[in-house]
Amino acid sequence: MPMLFPDETALAVRQRYKPELIKGDMDSVREEVSQFYRALILHLDSSFVSLLAEVLEIHMGTRVVDASDDQDTTDLHKCIAYIRDLPNLKNENASTCVLVAGALGGRFDHEAGNINVLCHFSSTQIVLLSDDCLIQLLPSSHLHEIHIHPTIEGPHCGLVPIRGPSKSSTTTGLQWNLSDTEMKFGGLISTSNLAKDEIVTVRSDSDLLWTVSLKKIG
Repeated sequence: MPMLFPDETALAVRQRYKPELIKGDMDSVREEVSQFYRALILHLDSSFVSLLAEVLEIHMGTRVVDASDDQDTTDLHKCIAYIRDLPNLKNENASTCVLVAGALGGRFDHEAGNINVLCHFSSTQIVLLSDDCLIQLLPSSHLHEIHIHPTIEGPHCGLVPIRGPSKSSTTTGLQWNLSDTEMKFGGLISTSNLAKDEIVTVRSDSDLLWTVSLKKIG
């Protein structure tokens, strides 16, 4: 987060953008980081409100939940489940979009686990982000219309069947469109394609992963 605000100190940025919750196995978070957010008093615009919070000893730090007793799900799985169960979102999962920063790159088994979360929570739109690309699931239940923002993404893109072979996939807006095309591992998959238009449509009889490159800004 501090890298997004190069003109400010890292501490100022971390104090302003306080996470509501840190949840997971706690095996990949340094103790000093956990303690920092536990003890953090959120910086408020009103100095009077900030002073009042300190005088009354109102705890405004981040809640840290150790979920290491559950070794069958990943940290991302635990956090997505928490988000879906929030009272204000419980009936709006179809319209909720979750952006997951730092979800790609590094160990492949971690990436595979994050992609598995897309499949497990297929009714919620989840976008996995790295410095180079994004990945999201396109369920087979409906036609997908993807709006390309050429200043920040593309043109390189791909479509990959994830739950098994796709017997029929059709697209528009790509350099090499699919037309009732079969895709499967060990056969054809649409990698190294190019987004030609600013609107790409995808329909398939199988769930697909959509990936598109992200441009470096600055």
